[in-house]
Amino acid sequence: VQLQASGGGLVQPGGSLRLSCAASGTIVRNNVMGWFRQSPGKQHELVAVITSAGRITYTDSVKGRFTVSRDNDKNTMDLQMNSLKVEDTAVYYCYVLVDDKPYSGQGTLVTVSS
Repeated sequence: VQLQASGGGLVQPGGSLRLSCAASGTIVRNNVMGWFRQSPGKQHELVAVITSAGRITYTDSVKGRFTVSRDNDKNTMDLQMNSLKVEDTAVYYCYVLVDDKPYSGQGTLVTVSS
């Protein structure tokens, strides 16, 4: 399973970014997918999870600002991030559970700064 996250960049506080995740090597329509992030000096934080049926959970700090979605036909998943805050700065990774084992790939850096 290969995953590639993209869409990161530099944005001012209050701005928006849309991250994308493309999966290859397997069809992920029946798998749980999600996003986690890691900031320097901090443990990784699970940001959003979306099941194959579309059931979604978010960590409290992003509720109301981030929206996760998936396209099972395209084997992709997106994360729309609005009202970004400085504390959202991190490397964002997408992952997929295959047989209860998580797979992730290279992350994409999101920097929120004025």
